[in-house]
Amino acid sequence: MSLEIGISGSARKDAAPAPDGRPRLVQVIESLFVAHRRHVKWLQAAMLLVFLIVVALPALLPEPGPEATAWSDPRLALKYLLWGIWFPLVFLSVIIVGRLWCGVLCPMGAASEFANRFGLQRAIPAWIRWEGTPAISFIVTTLLGQTLGVRDHPETAAGLFGFTMVLAILTGLVYGRGKRVWCRHLCPIGRVLGLYSRLGAVQFTPRRRLPGNGEYTERGVCPTMIDTARKTESRHCIACFRCVNPAAAGGVKLELHHPGKEVETIREHHANKAEAWFLFLDTGVALGGFLWLVLPLYQDMRQALGEWAIDHGWDWLTGIGPSWLMVVHPERGETFLWLDFFTIVSFMLGCMLVLTVILGAITALTAKLARRAGAKGSFGRCFTELGYQYSPVALISLFIGLGAELLTPLRSWPFGDFGVHAIRGGFFVMGIVWSVLLGWRILERQGVPAIKRSLPLLPGLVGSLLVGIGWWPAIFGL
Repeated sequence: MSLEIGISGSARKDAAPAPDGRPRLVQVIESLFVAHRRHVKWLQAAMLLVFLIVVALPALLPEPGPEATAWSDPRLALKYLLWGIWFPLVFLSVIIVGRLWCGVLCPMGAASEFANRFGLQRAIPAWIRWEGTPAISFIVTTLLGQTLGVRDHPETAAGLFGFTMVLAILTGLVYGRGKRVWCRHLCPIGRVLGLYSRLGAVQFTPRRRLPGNGEYTERGVCPTMIDTARKTESRHCIACFRCVNPAAAGGVKLELHHPGKEVETIREHHANKAEAWFLFLDTGVALGGFLWLVLPLYQDMRQALGEWAIDHGWDWLTGIGPSWLMVVHPERGETFLWLDFFTIVSFMLGCMLVLTVILGAITALTAKLARRAGAKGSFGRCFTELGYQYSPVALISLFIGLGAELLTPLRSWPFGDFGVHAIRGGFFVMGIVWSVLLGWRILERQGVPAIKRSLPLLPGLVGSLLVGIGWWPAIFGL
């Protein structure tokens, strides 16, 4: 047990280590969840109702007036709840509770699993099990979110979330045998939350771990198909507590440690090459989704493509596209052309590829320097492990980007915009420092002596700074 919980006075007794070596408080939390896990279905039903209110109701409410705010208009209030609080805090929560959102609260995962009881329960095909499937799901959903303007138009937000819910239910109806195929393989944000859950303080550990790396299995109690007896990583664990039985000698137990420990010791937790590359890809495409709104480069690109289309007779490119693919809201003075659709998608994919190449090259240099400094293992293994050092700065960037509205109410405080920017800047600094510290710890685990770590650590610092600089114009303005 690696987390020291400082509790004074009469509560000190509860924090004292119990016979199995864990603090008493951890066992109390574990027993509480185990005792009430049969009631989770009611919590999920309540969350489904909240989901419908927050996502669907705004589309039915009247347009807010020009002077309306989140404090005076219910439609804007629900928008702030969804995009200012709900989404960013779901991502940030993984640092504390891992993927508890997925296992206990998410209405989509619960609906998919419920549908599976009455479905065909067919075998999961190879294309769904492919490591790249959840990455494609995230990238496509992120692109559609931008071309549809889900943050500004409640109808399209309701449509996209509703379509995703339908896909989750259909997946449950067709595939898997009592498992959450949607959560493991297809959920657009499941892989992202899984990646960053490696930074979390929560860990479910086998009491008697068998050799292996948490192999994939459709047997057993785990809904996301983890071989719990061989579990070494948390990315697929949705913290549902179904595998936890405090009365059993074997099984899985809850542990708490300081945030980031799994990444620090990623060498012992099944570092995954596809996941490391996905970290680069998701950071890049998310960044592109914010930069196209503020960079003149996008406008120049759009203008150049428009002029080229006119010169070459591609008049269809200046036509209005379908509302299920892009923004078509003339009543609000915003309508996208096919030109807008292609430029937005191209710009975001370009940002994704550029950042992936840059971070990949920097990580390759780091791995090469680390091996020269004494790192044990192949170049590929060192590369994959060192790729995880960007997790904190990438998560903080995503949190600040998605939660751009979270700090909006603070603008009316005495410090105004300066205070908001200072808080965001503080988060960025923390993310960069944390990434550098993780790089140091990863190099330590690779066997690089402390006196030789500074040089291979330097490219990682540059990469973290580049991520922060990339987000700067999107968050703080040009």
